[in-house]
Amino acid sequence: MTRVNIAQPDVTLTLDMDGVIRGASLSDAIPGEQVQAWLGRPWSETVGAVGVDRVRSMVKDARAAGVSAFHQLTQRFPSGLELPMEYTTVRLGGQAGLVAVGKNLQAVAELQSRLLAAQQAREQDYWKLREIETRSRLLFDASSEAVLMVRADTLRVMEANPAAIRALGIAPGWEVMKEIAPRDQDAFQAMLLRVRRMGRVPGIILRMGPDQAQWTVKATLMAADPAPVFLLQFALAGLAANPPPADAVQLEELIEQLPDAFVVLDRDGVIRRANRAFLDLTQAGALSRVIGERLDRWLSRPGATLSVLLSQLQQYGSVRLFGTALTGDLGTEAEVEISAVLGAGAAAENVAVIIRDVSRRLAPRVENDPLQLSLSEVTAQVGRTPLPALVRDTSTIIERHCIETALQLANGRRTAAAELLGLSRQSLYMKLSRYGMDGEIESSQGESG
Repeated sequence: MTRVNIAQPDVTLTLDMDGVIRGASLSDAIPGEQVQAWLGRPWSETVGAVGVDRVRSMVKDARAAGVSAFHQLTQRFPSGLELPMEYTTVRLGGQAGLVAVGKNLQAVAELQSRLLAAQQAREQDYWKLREIETRSRLLFDASSEAVLMVRADTLRVMEANPAAIRALGIAPGWEVMKEIAPRDQDAFQAMLLRVRRMGRVPGIILRMGPDQAQWTVKATLMAADPAPVFLLQFALAGLAANPPPADAVQLEELIEQLPDAFVVLDRDGVIRRANRAFLDLTQAGALSRVIGERLDRWLSRPGATLSVLLSQLQQYGSVRLFGTALTGDLGTEAEVEISAVLGAGAAAENVAVIIRDVSRRLAPRVENDPLQLSLSEVTAQVGRTPLPALVRDTSTIIERHCIETALQLANGRRTAAAELLGLSRQSLYMKLSRYGMDGEIESSQGESG
């Protein structure tokens, strides 16, 4: 025979079929309470206002089905004590009445109250932590000292403040070791090993960047998840003895205030420096989102890409009014003109680029536009000329116009025009010969020369 252990109820009520209390008993868990005053009263009068309908529902369900569902309510005792209870009601055999048994939920309520208080305290601690993080972020971004946060296991930059991006040209995701001069890399590694053992050590002087400038570097090891990080602080060596000249500082401010976008690229087209106008044009929002990216990330016109621009720079040294389209990070497209020049001397590895948004210029009057006039002549032939002939004539007009436009953008240089059109040089020569444009191009090249 199986033995079933049933927990003793804290309150047991004997009811008639109308829900009037005929008997009541309490467990030892509720000592000192006298419940004789309940006898002869409806059960619904001894509970809180919310529990009245629940009591009536339990009595009704027990009469109809023999047992009711569990319901929670507040039981009011004659002494004025109120306890949260959970009741169920069972019908006895025949017309013997009903029995309601209840369990005291005060311990559960106290536990819930403690849990709620703990959650509130945790939320307060969370917002305090967020406030501290916000203050730290503001100090990190506002610092005039170049600061990098570097993963200790990979030496890859996790965060770089604006001063580090401007001064070092390093953005998140870059590897610090690749920016340090090879002869100083062993000393840098040795310093990091000492920092791992002692937490913090005196700084060292090393050379960084394309100009191999000397920097004083200090490192601090910080705990982080999933791996510890190094906090690297950079200061130009001998800065106090050799402050930057006033005209250099003024030039930096003027570049930042330029209305046109200004960027400095390396020979691979990677952005090393950018002003505020470039951030606005690309909708990047922060300097760290453009430093280290290739310029062709935003150039969107086929045939007028960064590779074409760099090819012309390698061949001619400078490019003026290179027309293309630029698409920002938010999807806005703008017509732009690019002028660029290769650096010389100490800046030989860099490319200076100015990007001007020309999409807001007033559109030129098209009353005497040759393309429009030619297309209107073709349109006038509808109904007189078969459709295949009209399509062939239209294709010829548009092809000639595109070739003329590409030659104008390339200042008459056929090789550059072929790259803009996506054609081989021989294909372009054949089309020039077909349209009788050889003489015009030779004369334009003579005038430009």
